This record gives sequence, C-alpha cells and structure tokens, in this order.
Amino acid sequence: MSRIVRFHQTGAAEVLQIETVPEIEPGEGEVRLRVHALGLNRAEVLLREGRYLEKPILPSRIGYEASGVIEAIGSQVEGFSIGDKVSTVPCFSQTKYGVYGDWALVPARALAKYPDNLNDIEAASIWMQYLTAYGALIELGCLTSEQTVLITAASSSVGFAAIQIARRQGANVIATTRGEAKKQTLLDAGAHRVIVTDQDDLVKEVMAATAGKGANLIFDAIAGPLLLKLAKAAAYEASIFIYGALSLETTAFPLQLALKKGLTVQGYTMFQVTDDAARFARGKEYTYAGLKDGSLVPVIDKVFPFEQIVEAHRYMESNEQKGKIVVQVS
Repeated sequence: MSRIVRFHQTGAAEVLQIETVPEIEPGEGEVRLRVHALGLNRAEVLLREGRYLEKPILPSRIGYEASGVIEAIGSQVEGFSIGDKVSTVPCFSQTKYGVYGDWALVPARALAKYPDNLNDIEAASIWMQYLTAYGALIELGCLTSEQTVLITAASSSVGFAAIQIARRQGANVIATTRGEAKKQTLLDAGAHRVIVTDQDDLVKEVMAATAGKGANLIFDAIAGPLLLKLAKAAAYEASIFIYGALSLETTAFPLQLALKKGLTVQGYTMFQVTDDAARFARGKEYTYAGLKDGSLVPVIDKVFPFEQIVEAHRYMESNEQKGKIVVQVS
C-alpha cells in the first residue's frame, strides 16, 4: 500500500486527494517506478479543472513528469533494468498513467535514463520543457543564428527552456513578461531583450530590437487578443507557434496581416515530437547533448514536500514562479 494523488471531481486545487492504494504490477510494455520527485506542469492544472485536451476519467490520477528508480518491469520491455534511475517523458495519457504518488506505472517508451550530473529534482524537470521548446524552435521552426525569436510568458519552465535553446542556436532572443519583477531574471537567463507587456509597447519594442524587421519565430503560450500584436511584431514570412492559451479568451485569426506578411500561424503541442519516433529520438539526443555541455540547465523555482501537493498547485496558479515547480516525494 502506497500513496497516490487522485481527484474524484474537477475543480480547484483542493479536489486533489492523497490516498493509500495497493501498488499495481506492470503489464506488457510497462514499468513501475519508485518516485523520488515530480515536476509540475500547467497541463495538470487544466486536467484537474476539466479544461485540458483530454477529459479525466474520474477518479483520475494525474501527472506527467517524475524521476525515480525502476522497481518492477513488465513483459516485452527492453533496454531497462530494475534499479535504473529514470525520468518520465510526457508521451502518455494522464488519465491512465498519472505519476503523482510514491509509485507510478508508465509505458516503457516514456522512460529516459538521466545523466549522473543531475539530481532527482532536476531530473523531474527535463522533458516537458525541453521537448516542447525543441519541437517548435528546432524541429519545426528550424531556428538559425541569423534569426530573432520572440518568447511570450517567458518565466515559465518552457519559457526558460526556449531561451536556453535559442541561445544555444545563436539566435537573437526577445522575452516577454507581464510585470517588472521578472525582467532581470529573464535577462540573467539569457534573453537579449525583455519586454514588460504591462508597460511597454510590444510591437514597438520588437521592431526596435530587430531594426524594423520583426521576429522571425514567435513561441506563444498566451494566445487570445495578444495574437494580433504578435502578428504585427512578426517579420515577413515569420512562423507563430501557439502552444498554450493562458489568456483564456477567444483567439481571432489575424487574416489581413497573415496575408500581407505570408505568416504561418499554427497550434502546437509537444506530442508532435513524442508521437513521431524520428523526431522523438532527435529531441532526446538534442536535450542530452545540451545537458552534457551545460547549455541546457533546468531552472528550479521552488520545491514542495509531497504532503503540500495542493499548495504546489495553488502556487502554479499564482503565476509567481520563475522556472519549474517541483514536488519532493522521497
């Protein structure tokens, strides 16, 4: 009998419950982990609220990212052994394989051994952020050193990952944040210019930073009315990747600007990487290389004990964090 987190109804953070249940033996193609740490993601908040891309099957487990040690292996699993230190890649359904708990059952394809230079906290903070940013900036966006990338809501873990990847490519990096409090943190993280959207004119600032040309690639987590401003700030034939909808407002397509500038505006999720074997392999290789050479370093904001999982979710909803929120399990 071990602890897991489930919710029996959708709603605020308080619906999350720590329950004691029997551990399940892994089936074909599955492994069971002894979980050491959990990396929190906005997707989990949305699942809990019933507003995610998939709807929870109640009572629902929850959670994409964990680090830990393999303690049981099902049939038809190759390349892993009991005792291996691994972290989970978010390429599965949370409703079937949620990882919040002392143990987690996951498909073997969702496992990646993590480098010895990372601790459990860092290892729980790798894959969602780096593969999400990698897919848009590198795999689909083909970002080069001659280009400018504009990253909105840049103080999230994915935002920091995007800054690091863009700097690794040698690109010019512009980051946005709503308030002044996070500006210096983003500059310290590698952004060449930070636009405080509550006080700065986003379009004017982008144009000033690009000699009037605009941003070649825009990586947006907000959508809603902001999309029109992003289109105005975009360069000719720029690509805009929308990977989130933090505004929660209707997103109107900027047709006239898209026609005038030849813009590509597309929705994007990390599953476009993880559901494609070749992209997935390239993404993991790129991430491992960056972790090894030090160009990719997980930014950890705050660590909560497992018993404070509700408080950890409330903190994520506050939008105060600068980087990854992690929960220490054991």
